[in-house]
Amino acid sequence: MFPNDEPEKWHRGQGLWSHVNSEDWGNWIWQLQNRITSIDQLEQYMELTPDEREGCLHANKKLALAITPYFFNLIDRENPDCPIRRQVIPLGGELRVMPNEILDPVGEEFSMTAPGIVHRYPDRVLFLVTDRCAAYCRYCTRSRMVSNAQDYNFHPDFEAGLQYIEEHGEVRDVLISGGDPLLLSDVKLEYLLKRLRGIPHVEFIRIGSRVPVFLPQRITPQFLKILKEQGPVWMSLHLNHPSECTGELFEACENLAFAGVPLGNQSVLLRGVNDSVEVMRSLVHRLLMMRVRPYYLYQCDLITGSAHLRADVATGIEIIRGLRGHTSGYAIPQFVIDAPQGGGKVPINPDYVKEVTESEIVIRNFRGEEYRYPRATPLPEKALDFLREGEGILT
Repeated sequence: MFPNDEPEKWHRGQGLWSHVNSEDWGNWIWQLQNRITSIDQLEQYMELTPDEREGCLHANKKLALAITPYFFNLIDRENPDCPIRRQVIPLGGELRVMPNEILDPVGEEFSMTAPGIVHRYPDRVLFLVTDRCAAYCRYCTRSRMVSNAQDYNFHPDFEAGLQYIEEHGEVRDVLISGGDPLLLSDVKLEYLLKRLRGIPHVEFIRIGSRVPVFLPQRITPQFLKILKEQGPVWMSLHLNHPSECTGELFEACENLAFAGVPLGNQSVLLRGVNDSVEVMRSLVHRLLMMRVRPYYLYQCDLITGSAHLRADVATGIEIIRGLRGHTSGYAIPQFVIDAPQGGGKVPINPDYVKEVTESEIVIRNFRGEEYRYPRATPLPEKALDFLREGEGILT
């Protein structure tokens, strides 16, 4: 379905914006300034379904509508079921709140210990530095605050966050997120990275971003220079479908890797987007070709208005089962549920362990075949005496 062509064949070009000069098209600020942000703009380029029109007319009550020209070109405008389209064009289902859906599905508000700081795990913090994104994913876990459509009025306080990290010596790992931190200027990003790099107990700095996917033009030489100077900085990308793996993104990832940035990917399991082994296998293979390690496959969080996009947990388990043993180990992400109300990430795996007895563990491989492996038990004293009296192996 999605052949692994040579990366140079993945380029999409300017498409609907072919009349724009290449200098503007390659400028990330131009891309932001020319985003599609209203139903009127959308309908200039495509015919919306009744469900999409309903979603777009009320989108700003939940989460703003915004799509960069670059990413809009990836949409199949003739296919209402296009997996790219489903991710960024609102549907009427966003207006319907189902049982168990809540505004803060993973309990970040309960774990916020300072402005913009979520301290859930013992040795690491989430540092929220903005509420803006280049484009808005309709299943966003932080839709309560991102884009400020719901009047959350998040105001990042860099100094308060940095002070908290400085005062908590147990924090060795900082994940910079938001919104999307790569929408900050180079000056602000360099300042944040320098300050964090100067804190002795901070060992590991990460950036979570979907900007390279929505806006690969943001990966500029100046930004790469900052990453080299302040590195190592790890980056977690967010791709959900192989059609997002374009030649433009390939080049951005290659430049990031050459700047010393280790790259991982976090996908969200979405109905009608990537809820099959075939699509997920194509995605993870392309990620590896782009020097990106598949890291997590998330079960979609219980955010309000996301039921129409949420696949069943059993589907995620079957996807991992369909990958394990059938592709490279590097290509297999860890399927997780971010437990409601702040429980943290819980790994969900196919059942490869059939039985554990006092003497052995009975396991199944990817083909369903059973094998027995002995448990490590203390050797009998007579056996130890025999070894001691032998060739001195234990002495």
